Amino acid sequence: MSRALSVVVVNGSPNERSKTMGLAGLVTSRLGELLPIELHQVDVHRLGPSFTGAIAREDVSPEVERRLRLVEEADVLVAATPVFRASYSGMFKHFFDLVDQYGLANKPVILVATGGSDRHALVIEHALRPLFGFFQAATAPVGFYANAGDFDGTLVLNGEVYSRVEVGVNDIMPRLRALADREPATAG
Repeated sequence: MSRALSVVVVNGSPNERSKTMGLAGLVTSRLGELLPIELHQVDVHRLGPSFTGAIAREDVSPEVERRLRLVEEADVLVAATPVFRASYSGMFKHFFDLVDQYGLANKPVILVATGGSDRHALVIEHALRPLFGFFQAATAPVGFYANAGDFDGTLVLNGEVYSRVEVGVNDIMPRLRALADREPATAG
């Protein structure tokens, strides 16, 4: 019997309600339809002064430390960010500046980004994939991008986006099912 996978979304949006989380929610909903998951979310805009003022991991509060560990211990990471000036948000990058260099090694990572237009779609390949390559993470071959015109508020309306999510999630499902069928690593 498969165990529930711990899926953690890191939300790089500075807003409570965001298109970025609308798209990430579409991805995680599809994952949850196909296998058992425990979903967690880290909203970087909520982490406060101990996070924004931290130069090193030792500078963060216990709550921020718990969030960093949640990401490092997740079975699957969904890295979601809006595009600002052709790249990920600053708070999103700052969060990953505090993650252990080997904390994401071989971890499945699903890349999600939103932007004002399709001109920003290459953020997946030119900013996000290299960032997680540094961590030696196992990024999914297909990343998910949607532009402002694909939404009504935070709700994805464009059927093409739904199709891309369907294809992309199905593409990585064999790996995630194998991961769910394995016993979790024990600390030791």
